Amino acid sequence: MQVTPTQWKPGQGWSIPPASIAPTAQLVLYFAARPLLEDPAAAPLAELRQAFPRAVVAGCSTAGEITGTHVTDDTLTAVAVSFTSARVRAVIAPVASADASTAAAERLARELLAPDLRHVLVLSDGLLLNGSTVAAGFRAVLPPDVQATGGLAGDGSAFRRTLVGLGADIGPDRLVAVGFYGSSLHPCWGSAGGWTAFGPRRLITRAKGNVLYQLDDQPALALYKRYLAHRAAELPASGLLYPLEILPERESAGGLVRTILAVDEHEQSLTFAGDIRQGAYARLMKASLDGLVGGATEAARQATDPAPPSSALAILVSCVGRKLVMRQRIEEEVEAVQTRLGERTICTGFYSYGELCPSAFVASCELHNQTMTLTALSEDA
Repeated sequence: MQVTPTQWKPGQGWSIPPASIAPTAQLVLYFAARPLLEDPAAAPLAELRQAFPRAVVAGCSTAGEITGTHVTDDTLTAVAVSFTSARVRAVIAPVASADASTAAAERLARELLAPDLRHVLVLSDGLLLNGSTVAAGFRAVLPPDVQATGGLAGDGSAFRRTLVGLGADIGPDRLVAVGFYGSSLHPCWGSAGGWTAFGPRRLITRAKGNVLYQLDDQPALALYKRYLAHRAAELPASGLLYPLEILPERESAGGLVRTILAVDEHEQSLTFAGDIRQGAYARLMKASLDGLVGGATEAARQATDPAPPSSALAILVSCVGRKLVMRQRIEEEVEAVQTRLGERTICTGFYSYGELCPSAFVASCELHNQTMTLTALSEDA
C-alpha cells in the first residue's frame, strides 16, 4: 500500500500538487471545510477529480481537518491510496429524511456485498440522517466478520449544512459507503472517549428516538440542570462539557456516549445526537483535558493490539465536542494517536458530528459521540 497525503490551504495552494502524485491511486479520500465543497466544479476539489479520473474519490465537509499531527480549519486535506492487490468500490445514496436512514444504509451495504469484502468506510450527512439507524442498517446486512466504521460530516460550529460526496455527486442528505476487498487487506479500529462518569446511574423511564424525557420518573431537563448548577443557563452549549453515558444494564462497565443537541423547557426534555433506549441506564460525564488525550491513546491502542502495523493508513474521526473542549490543546490528541501508531502510518481525518465504530463495550458498529474513533488499513506486501 502506498499512501500520499496532501493539503490545500487558502493563499498557499497544495502542499503536493495532485497532478504530481502517481495517477494509479485507486482511492482518494478528502475532508474539507464546507465552503470548499459547495461548488463541485471549483478548485481544489476539481483538481483532485481531474488528477485521479479512475479512482474512487470520496469525502465530506468537516468541523476541522486532520493531517498527520495537525488540526486545521478552512482547508482541504486528502490522501491518495494505491493498493498492492486489494481493491475498492464505493456507492452513494440520497436520503430523503431521517426515517429513511436505515433503508439507505441497508441498500448500500447490499450493493457492496461480495465474498472478499473486508471492511466498509461510511461517510454520512451529519444533520438530516439518523446516525444510530445508519449504523443499524449496516449491521443488519453486513456479515459478522465485516465491520463498518466512519463518521458524520460536520459544518464547523455552525450546524447549518453538511456535505458528502462521491465523484461529482456532492451535496447534503447523502450517504456514502466505500467497500474494501481482498485477503491482503487488514482493517482494524478503535474508539474511546476519555470522559469521567460521576453521579448515580439512573433508569431511563421515558425516551423516544433521540429525545430523553424522564430519568427515574423525574423530568430529565430539571434533573440535568441540578447537576450543572450555574452552567445550566448556558444550555445547550454547556451540554458539550457534560454528555451522558448510556449503559445497557445498571452494572455495565461502560456504554455509549451521547451529546446534547437541544433542550425543550416546555417538555422538560433533552434531545441528543443519537438514539436513547428506554429501559437502559444513564449517568453524567465530565471532561478533563488529560482524560480526553488518554481516550485518544486508548482508541489507538485498540486499533494496534497486539502490535502496530509496519505501515498503514489511519482515518481519524473525532467529535467536534472534543475540539470545542480542548481548544488550543486539540492537537495533543492526534499527536497521541500518531505516537501509538508509529511514524510509518499516515494519519488523515476530520472532526465530526458523530462517529461510527465498534468499541470496547459494543461489538458491532454503533453511533458514538464525543469519542476519538479511528480506522487503520494495512496491506500485505
